[in-house]
Amino acid sequence: MDFPDLETDRLYLIQLSEPHVEGFFDILSRDDVTKYYGTDPLNSRDEALEIIHMFQEAYDKQIGIMWSIMLKESNKFIGSGGLSNIFLKGKRADIGFDLHPDYWGSGYAMEACREILNYSFGNLELYRIGAQVYPNNHGSRKLLKRLGFSEEGLLRSYFYQRNQFHDALTLSLLKDDWA
Repeated sequence: MDFPDLETDRLYLIQLSEPHVEGFFDILSRDDVTKYYGTDPLNSRDEALEIIHMFQEAYDKQIGIMWSIMLKESNKFIGSGGLSNIFLKGKRADIGFDLHPDYWGSGYAMEACREILNYSFGNLELYRIGAQVYPNNHGSRKLLKRLGFSEEGLLRSYFYQRNQFHDALTLSLLKDDWA
């Protein structure tokens, strides 16, 4: 099955793959990015490559899709976003994304997420998209709420990061809410 490339006014969303390892490592090795990511910062490009391969395997098994977020004007890698925990028969998945701090506040994450949601509800015919975020991750919470997500509740000690447990808020968006 061919990977579903997507396009917005300013972005290309293509499969996260080995050519993106430098940019992916640059983003996920930063404390300011991983502070609310749910995992510790990456220490090596080999770790980034392992994660990229894991995303490719998840796609092959139809349980995940991870796109590279690329600027149209320069073809520059600025982040990634996609779906995990895809359960096609149950018509649900979780969404996640990361963006290089140089591009925070630019609307790129919103633009990419909108296109991923359009694909999810349209092409994949999913009904529910979930998201888990740190309660203090106000930027992601605001973005998800602007997309129409509703907060459902607190997941106690959901993330284990930097040798301690952290709570997570769970949010969801239903196809009926999106339409």
